[in-house]
Amino acid sequence: MPSVLRSQATALITGAASGVGFATAKLCREKGMHLALVDIDGANLQKAKDVLTALDPSLKTEAYTIDVADEAAWADLGKEVTEKFGEVDLLMLNAGKGFKAEGQLEGGRIKTWTDTGYWKKTLDTNVFGPLNGLSVFLPLLISSPNKSPKSIVLTGSKQGITNPPGGANPAYNSSKATVKHIAEHLSYDLRSDASTSHISVHLLIPGWTWTGLMGNVGPTDEKEVKKPDGAWYPSQVAEYLSKGLDEGAFYILCPDGETDRALDQARMRWGSDDVIEGRPALSRWEESWKVKAEEWIQADAKSRRNGA
Repeated sequence: MPSVLRSQATALITGAASGVGFATAKLCREKGMHLALVDIDGANLQKAKDVLTALDPSLKTEAYTIDVADEAAWADLGKEVTEKFGEVDLLMLNAGKGFKAEGQLEGGRIKTWTDTGYWKKTLDTNVFGPLNGLSVFLPLLISSPNKSPKSIVLTGSKQGITNPPGGANPAYNSSKATVKHIAEHLSYDLRSDASTSHISVHLLIPGWTWTGLMGNVGPTDEKEVKKPDGAWYPSQVAEYLSKGLDEGAFYILCPDGETDRALDQARMRWGSDDVIEGRPALSRWEESWKVKAEEWIQADAKSRRNGA
C-alpha cells in the first residue's frame, strides 16, 4: 500500500508554526506534499509558511491562523481548505498547550483542583481542538471519491499514559489520556468498516522533545537551537512518525536521548499493574513504593533489552 507521505498529497497540520508540527510539515514538503498550516501564532506561522514555500515554490502552501478551540473557525477552515486543496490526505491534529493553575488555594498541588478555568483552557485546546478538527475533516476524508491511503495523526503524550503527579500536570495529563482514548476508538471504528478502512489512525507519543512548550518557539533552524543532551529535536520525532506511518503502527511511541523503548514499556507496565495488583494510585511515586517500583522497572527494562 502506498504511503500517505507521497508526492502531490496534501497534509493539514495544526501546531505547524513550531516544534513537531513544523518539523513534520518540513518532512512532508521534502516528500513533495502540499501543505495547509494551522496555528494560533500568526507571526511564526507566516515565518513557517515562508520557509516551507521556499523549499519548493511549485507546491501549494497556505497558512491559517485559528484557535483550535474555536469550533466556528474550524467550519470556516474546512471550506477554505477544500476550495484551495480539494481534499486532505494527512490530517495531523497536533496543537496542544499546558497551562498553569491559578486557584485560590496556594498549598502546593492542591490549587490545581480549585481553578476550573485552568482545566477548561487545557481541555478546550488539547481535547476539543482535535475533536473540532475531526468533526469538520473526518466527513471530508470519508466522502472523498479518492480511496488512496489517508491518515489521521493525533499527538498524545507519555504523560497521558503514565500520569506523573506534581505541578500543573493533572489537566494536561487528563487531556492527553483523553486524546489516547479518542484515537483508539476512532481507529477501531474506521478499520471496522470496509468503506473507511483506507483511513488509518495513529497516536503519536513523543518522548522528551525540545518544542515550544519548553521555550523552542517558532520555525527555528535546529542547528541554531541549544537543547539538553537528552532531549530530541522535533525533526527526530517527525522522522520517527514517518517510519511509524510507513509501518502502519498505531502507537508511535518515541524514545529520546535518555529513555529508550524498553524503559518506557516497563514504566507503562508498572502503571497498568497498579490496577491489576490493587496498589495505591500512582504507586511509582509513592514514598513506600518508590524503591521497589524503580528496581522492578529497571529489571523489566533490562529483560526487554535482552529479548527475554
